[in-house]
Amino acid sequence: MFLRLSLCLFLLIALPLPAAAQAPPADAEGVEPAAEPDVWAPRSGDAWLDTWLADVNLYAERYGAAFADELVRYRGAPRALVEQLVADPAWQPADVYVACALAQALGRTCREVAAAWRRNPGAGWAALAETLDDERHGEAMARVKRGLVESYDRWARPIRLDAALRRAFPERER
Repeated sequence: MFLRLSLCLFLLIALPLPAAAQAPPADAEGVEPAAEPDVWAPRSGDAWLDTWLADVNLYAERYGAAFADELVRYRGAPRALVEQLVADPAWQPADVYVACALAQALGRTCREVAAAWRRNPGAGWAALAETLDDERHGEAMARVKRGLVESYDRWARPIRLDAALRRAFPERER
């Protein structure tokens, strides 16, 4: 019993307090709240796509060459552009993927879509698709989703399909 009590006291003294306990009170005068870190969010207009685009970032971080090859071979993107965008801190690999896949779906160049994204990245991919083609943006984003499934197949990476994709790929296991 004494040993447990001693250990608990030691842990309370030795371990730092949680950040909330160290933070100044919310009503403290002259204290600016800490800025929230920028959190990447693709804002594709589709929760399934947003989830898997976050995974694309992880894949590209680990397998950069295979990621670039995918965009060059299957999305028609110039390798130099892909490498330039991936190296740019303002871009996440998933943004590069969507730019090139959306370009292909709309019959535009990846460079053109990337330039449009640079002008207003905060609006998100769904808004950009609508700006680029008001009539076909929904179908274009659906093609981006289907293309992502095909990319995952080529990468031999598992992916779970949503209901729309299960209808698009009925031969796949559930």
